[in-house]
Amino acid sequence: MTTKNDNHMGKVLTNVTVINRADQLFAEAGYIPDDNVRSVTLEDVLVDNGATTLCLPADTIAKLGLKILKEVDVATATGIGKARIFQDAKISICGREGTFECLELPGGHNPLLGVIPLELLGLELDLKNQKLKVLPISPTETYLTIL
Repeated sequence: MTTKNDNHMGKVLTNVTVINRADQLFAEAGYIPDDNVRSVTLEDVLVDNGATTLCLPADTIAKLGLKILKEVDVATATGIGKARIFQDAKISICGREGTFECLELPGGHNPLLGVIPLELLGLELDLKNQKLKVLPISPTETYLTIL
């Protein structure tokens, strides 16, 4: 498991690899070499159940070459503000992968992993043990439901 205990009570930090999914598709189609697929591995990303989605600093988004999708109003600790949403951020964490939109954080802020990617990837916060719990996905037990 890629989570890390850092002796900060109630905080869960983890490593996350982020890949430009559009680049990956171009490489799979043979339009660009595999080594041109942009990706970054982020260490000590705060898993934040107060954040909705994946949140990345502007310089990380620029390094990945993600394309803007839209500008939205967001609630922050200082009130309502504007933020940009980018598309095609594929994340890999705890052996699970998924492609998500990401919100651009103001300069100087550290990346955050919010609740939507956690839920969709079958990951759960374990604050007592300061780690992520990987929920089961097998023929006999699964976190995925269709009811």
